[in-house]
Amino acid sequence: MNSLKLNMSTLVSILPFLAIFGSGVFGQDKQTPRELQFKAPAEWVVEKPSSSMRLAQYELPKAEGESEDASLVLYFFGENQGGSVQANLERWVSQFEQPDGSSSSAKAKLETITVNRLKISTIDLAGTYVGETAPGSGVRHNNPDYRLRAAVVETPKGAYYVKLVGPTKTVNRWEKEYNSYLQSFEFK
Repeated sequence: MNSLKLNMSTLVSILPFLAIFGSGVFGQDKQTPRELQFKAPAEWVVEKPSSSMRLAQYELPKAEGESEDASLVLYFFGENQGGSVQANLERWVSQFEQPDGSSSSAKAKLETITVNRLKISTIDLAGTYVGETAPGSGVRHNNPDYRLRAAVVETPKGAYYVKLVGPTKTVNRWEKEYNSYLQSFEFK
C-alpha cells in the first residue's frame, strides 16, 4: 500500500508537467503545422505551380479589349528565406520602367496594412514591365502599360510573397478581388 501511495504521489507531482509537455505525446492535443490560409476568387483560374517555391498560381482572365491575361503567384521560399521586405519592394520596382523616363521608385505606391494580425507590405506600380522572363535568364519582358500589385506577408513561419502582374486594364478589372484575397490571409 505504501508503494501505491508513493506511486500516486509521484503521479500527482508530475501531472502538471504532463499536462504542459505531454499532451502531444499522448495525442490529446495534436498540433497541426501552422500555415498561411487564404481564399482566392472562384473566377481566377487555378494553375499547377511551376516550381516548388510557388504555393499557388492563378491566371486572371483578361479584361475586355486586352490581349493577355494577368498572372498571380503566391511564393514561399522557406522559413526566413526570400530576402527582406525592403529588398523585395526594391526588386519589384526595378522590374518596371516609366515611359517618360522618370523614376519608378517615385511612382510606386507603398502601403503597410495589418490583416488578421499579419503585417502586409504592399506595392502598386504601373509602367513598362521589364522583369526577367525567368530568374537568371537575362531575357527580359518588354510589356508597356502593365501594372504590378505585390505584397510581402510576414508570418511567424517567415514571409510569403504575392505578385500580380499583367496588362493595366486586366489588373484594374481584378482590383476588388485582389484586395479581398489579401484580406483573407490568416495564419493558423
